Amino acid sequence: MSAVVAQTLHVFGLRSHVANNIFYFDEQIIIFPSGNHCVKYNVDQKWQKFIPGSEKSQGMLALSISPNRRYLAISETVQEKPAITIYELSSIPCRKRKVLNNFDFQVQKFISMAFSPDSKYLLAQTSPPESNLVYWLWEKQKVMAIVRIDTQNNPVYQVSFSPQDNTQVCVTGNGMFKLLRFAEGTLKQTSFQRGEPQNYLAHTWVADDKIVVGTDTGKLFLFESGDQRWETSIMVKEPTNGSKSLDVIQESESLIEFPPVSSPLPSYEQMVAASSHSQMSMPQVFAIAAYSKGFACSAGPGRVLLFEKMEEKDFYRESREIRIPVDPQSNDPSQSDKQDVLCLCFSPSEETLVASTSKNQLYSITMSLTEISKGEPAHFEYLMYPLHSAPITGLATCIRKPLIATCSLDRSIRLWNYETNTLELFKEYQEEAYSISLHPSGHFIVVGFADKLRLMNLLIDDIRSFKEYSVRGCGECSFSNGGHLFAAVNGNVIHVYTTTSLENISSLKGHTGKMLLTFDDQFLLTAAEDGCLFTWKVFDKDGRGIKREREVGFAEEVLVTKTDMEEKAQVMLELKTRVEELKMENEYQLRLKDMNYSEKIKELTDKFIQEMESLKTKNQVLRTEKEKQDVYHHEHIEDLLDKQSRELQDMECCNNQKLLLEYEKYQELQLKSQRMQEEYEKQLRDNDETKSQALEELTEFYEAKLQEKTTLLEEAQEDVRQQLREFEETKKQIEEDEDREIQDIKTKYEKKLRDEKESNLRLKGETGIMRKKFSSLQKEIEERTNDIETLKGEQMKLQGVIKSLEKDIQGLKREIQERDETIQDKEKRIYDLKKKNQELGKFKFVLDYKIKELKKQIEPRENEIRVMKEQIQEMEAELENFHKQNTQLELNITELWQKLRATDQEMRRERQKERDLEALVKRFKTDLHNCVAYIQEPRLLKEKVRGLFEKYVQRADMVEIAGLNTDLQQEYTRQREHLERNLATLKKKVVKEGELHRTDYVRIMQENVSLIKEINELRRELKFTRSQVYDLEAALKLTKKVRPQEVSETEPSRDMLSTAPTARLNEQEETGRIIEMQRLEIQRLRDQIQEQEQVTGFHTLAGVRLPSLSNSEVDLEVKTN
Repeated sequence: MSAVVAQTLHVFGLRSHVANNIFYFDEQIIIFPSGNHCVKYNVDQKWQKFIPGSEKSQGMLALSISPNRRYLAISETVQEKPAITIYELSSIPCRKRKVLNNFDFQVQKFISMAFSPDSKYLLAQTSPPESNLVYWLWEKQKVMAIVRIDTQNNPVYQVSFSPQDNTQVCVTGNGMFKLLRFAEGTLKQTSFQRGEPQNYLAHTWVADDKIVVGTDTGKLFLFESGDQRWETSIMVKEPTNGSKSLDVIQESESLIEFPPVSSPLPSYEQMVAASSHSQMSMPQVFAIAAYSKGFACSAGPGRVLLFEKMEEKDFYRESREIRIPVDPQSNDPSQSDKQDVLCLCFSPSEETLVASTSKNQLYSITMSLTEISKGEPAHFEYLMYPLHSAPITGLATCIRKPLIATCSLDRSIRLWNYETNTLELFKEYQEEAYSISLHPSGHFIVVGFADKLRLMNLLIDDIRSFKEYSVRGCGECSFSNGGHLFAAVNGNVIHVYTTTSLENISSLKGHTGKMLLTFDDQFLLTAAEDGCLFTWKVFDKDGRGIKREREVGFAEEVLVTKTDMEEKAQVMLELKTRVEELKMENEYQLRLKDMNYSEKIKELTDKFIQEMESLKTKNQVLRTEKEKQDVYHHEHIEDLLDKQSRELQDMECCNNQKLLLEYEKYQELQLKSQRMQEEYEKQLRDNDETKSQALEELTEFYEAKLQEKTTLLEEAQEDVRQQLREFEETKKQIEEDEDREIQDIKTKYEKKLRDEKESNLRLKGETGIMRKKFSSLQKEIEERTNDIETLKGEQMKLQGVIKSLEKDIQGLKREIQERDETIQDKEKRIYDLKKKNQELGKFKFVLDYKIKELKKQIEPRENEIRVMKEQIQEMEAELENFHKQNTQLELNITELWQKLRATDQEMRRERQKERDLEALVKRFKTDLHNCVAYIQEPRLLKEKVRGLFEKYVQRADMVEIAGLNTDLQQEYTRQREHLERNLATLKKKVVKEGELHRTDYVRIMQENVSLIKEINELRRELKFTRSQVYDLEAALKLTKKVRPQEVSETEPSRDMLSTAPTARLNEQEETGRIIEMQRLEIQRLRDQIQEQEQVTGFHTLAGVRLPSLSNSEVDLEVKTN
C-alpha cells in the first residue's frame, strides 16, 4: 500500500489564550490561531488557508503582524525551547523569512511581541522570572538592546512601539507602566510612574505621544509623554453574580480527568489571578483598540464600549455600547454573554470590529450598525459560527451524510458538515458529554453524559432524546457498521445494545482508545484539547486522492416532527394570505397611481401646448431682435477696431518708456548686489577670525579648569581616604556623593565641549547658507515680480467668479422663497380640500339616510322606474356615440388643419426658392450676354468668365446651404409629425379616460333624476292622503263637509270661507315650503358636483345635463293637477 499524506483542509476552532490572537490582513481576510496553525480566513468567500507552526511545537504563545501587513511573527515553544518565527505573508504560500532561536540570554518563553512602524525592528517580552525586554533588528538577527523590566516577578501583559517613532516603546503589566526610548544602544526609561501602582492589563497608542491604558478595576487612563492627562471609570450597568467569570473549564467538575490546557499567555489567567484580590464585580479592561474617532475597549464580561474624542479637548467620552448577544441554544442563555473579550481589532477601513473571547468565540459587528442604534446597545454577531470553548471529548462520522459529531466539556453537542464547512446543529445540556457516536444513516446519535447514556434523534433544527440508559461517565461509545447495534464503555466494561428493541444484549470487559477516519478514507478527523476540530484531506505519496471503491451519494433526508410540520404549514398559509392581501393592496395603489398619472399627463399636454405657442411668439421676437443686434454689432465692431489701433500706438509708446526706466533700475540693483556681496565676504572673514580666537581661548580656559579640578579631585581623594580611616560609618555616603559630583562635572564639561563644536559647525553652515540665500534672493525678487503679476490676474478672475457666484446664490435664494410660497399655497389648498371632503362626507351620510327612507316608500313604483331607466340608458348610449363621433371628428379636423398649415409653409418656401433661382438665372443670362461681347478678345473674355465663375460659384454654395436648410426643415417636419402622433395618442387616452369617468357621471345624474321623480310621486301621494284625511274628517263630522277639492268647483260662500280657505292656504304654504327646500337642496348638490369636477379634473359631458328646476316644477304642478 502506498504511503499517504494528510493535508489540512478546514478548522473549526480558536486558540483564544494567545496574545494578540486576531487581526486583519486586509479588508476581507483575518488571521487567528487555531491548534498549531495560524488560519487566514476570508470573511466573504468563506475559505481558509493555513500557516503551519514549527515541527514539534508545544503551542503558540503570541502573535504580531507588521504595520505594512507583510510579516507575521509567531512565538512558540519548540522542544521546551522558545523560538520566534517570522513569516512573509505576501508570498503564496506563506514562507518562513527568519527564525530566532539562538539567544545569548536566559529566556523561558516570549509572551508579547510588536513590530516597529517601519517593520525593521521587533520588540519581544520574556516571561518572569527574567522579564527581559529585547529590541531586535530581526532581518540580521541582531539584538540591538536588552533591558530587564521587572525584578519582582510581576507579570508583563503587553509591549508596543509608538506608531510614528521606532525608538519609543511602552510596557504595561501588574504594577508597571513604563515608557522607554532606544538611544546609543540601550533602552532608557523616559518616564517614572507617579501615584499608586495599578494592574495595567492593556494599552494602545491614540497619537504620537498619547497612550490609553486600562486596569483590572475598570479604570481608563490617558498618558501624554508619561504624564496622566485624563481618567475615567467604567460603570457597571448590570449587577453581576458572586460567581467567577472564568472559563467553563474551571467551573465544571469533570468525572474523567483530562490534562489541563497549556496556556502560555499570562494575559488572561495571570490577569485574573493578579486581580483576584479585587472585587469581581468591577469590569476588567482586557483589550483596547484605537481607531480614527477614538478607541474601543472591553468593559467586563460580554461588553465593549466605544469612546470618541471630544472636540477642542484631549478628553474622550463614552459614545456607544456593544454587547455579546444571548445564545438561544444554550441551556442557560444568561451565561452566553458572561465571557470576557480578550482581543479587539478594527478592519483597515474601520468598517468592521472583530472580537475574540475567553470562550474561544469570534464575533464581529459593522460600525454603521452602532451608529444606527441610538440609546440602546448594539449586539455582536458570530463571525463564523459558535465554536467549542473546552476540550473535545468525542468525535464521530457517518456513512450516509457528510457530518461530523463532536461533544465537549463545555456541555455542548455540535454537528459539522465537512463538505460545506458549516455548523449544522448545536445544543447545550446541563451535564458534560464524554463520548459520541453517529448512526450510519446520520439520523441518530449516542452520547455518553456524566450521568447517563442517551440515544437521540437528529431533527431538522433540534436534537431530542428518546431513550436513556443508566451508564455514568461513558468514556467511549460507538455504533456498529450496520447501525443495528451500539456499544458503550463504563470503566472497563463494554455494554452492547440493539437499536431495534433498545435492550442490553451483552457485556464485555476490555480497554479504550481514540482516532477517526471517514468511511471512504478521504478525510482524517482530529480533535484538540483546546476545543479545535481539524479536517485533513488524505493523499497518497504522489499527491493523488485516495480512490473510492464505489461512489455513493450522501443522503439529504432529515427527521421532522409532526408538530413542526403543522406549524410550518400554518405559517405558510398565513404568509400566502398575506401575499394575496399585499397583491390586492398593490393593485389598488397602481390604479390610484394610474389615475393620478393620467391627470398629470393631461396637465402636461396643456402646459406643453401653451409653451409651444409662447415659444413660437418668442422665436419671432428673437429673430427681429437678432437682426437689430447684427446691425448694431457690425457698427460697434468697426468702432472698436479703430479704438484698438489708437490704444496700441499709445501702449507702445508707454511701454518703451517703462522699459528704459526698468533697465536703469536693474543696473542700480546690480551695483547694490555687488556691494552687498563684498560686505558679506568681509563679515565672514571677520567671523572666522573671531571664532578661531574664541575657540582657542575656550580650550585654554577649560583645560586650565580641568587641571584645577583634577588637582582638587586628588586632594579630595586623599581627604576621603583619611576620613574613611577615621569615620567608617559615613564612608559609603561620601563615596556615592563624590562619584555623582565627578560624573556630573564630567558630563557638564563634555556637553559644553560638544555644544561649542556644534556651534562652530553651525556657524560654518550658516555662512554657506547666507551665500546661497544671497543668490536665491535675487532669483526670488524676479520670481516675486512675476508672481505678483500672475496673482493680480488671478485676483481679477476670482473676483469675477465671486460676483457670478453671488448672483447665483441670490437667484437660488429667490427660487427657494418662491418654492416655499408655492408649498404653503398647496398646503392651504390641501387643507381646504380636506375640509370640503369632511363636509361632503357629512352631506353624503344625511343623503344616504334620506335615500334609505325614500326607498322604503317607493317599492311599488320600481317597475315604472326600471322602464324609464332603460329608455334613459338607451338615450345616453346614443348620446355617448354622438360625443365619440364629435371628438373623433374634432381630432381629425385639428390634424388636417395642422397638415394644411405645414403644406402652406412648404409651398411658400418652394415659391420663394423658385423666385430666387429665376432671379439668379436672369442675372447669369445678362452677365453671359455681356461676356459674349468680348468673344473676339480672348484675354478679356477669360477674365470675364473667371469673374462669372467666382460670382456664381459662391451663389451655388448659397444654394447648397439653402438645400441644407431644406434638410433641416424636413427634419423639423419629421419631428413635428412625431410629436403630433404622440399628441394624438395622448388625446385618445384622454378621451378614453373621459368616457370612463363619463359613465360614473351619467350614473349620478340618473340617480338624481330618479330621486326627483320619486319626490314628485311622493308629493302626489301626500296630497292624495291629505284629501283622504279631509274626507274622513267630514265623514266623522269633525269638520265641515266641504272637501278642499270642491272649493275650487263650488261657489264660495261666506259660511265656508271661515274654515276651508284657511286649511287650503296652510296646505299651499306647506307644499311651497317643501318645494323651496327641495330646490335649495338640489342647487346645493349641483354646486357640490361642480366642485368635485373641478377638484378631480373631470369635465361635464356636453349635452347631458340635469333637468332644470323650472321644468321639474312644471311637471310637478301638471301631475298634481
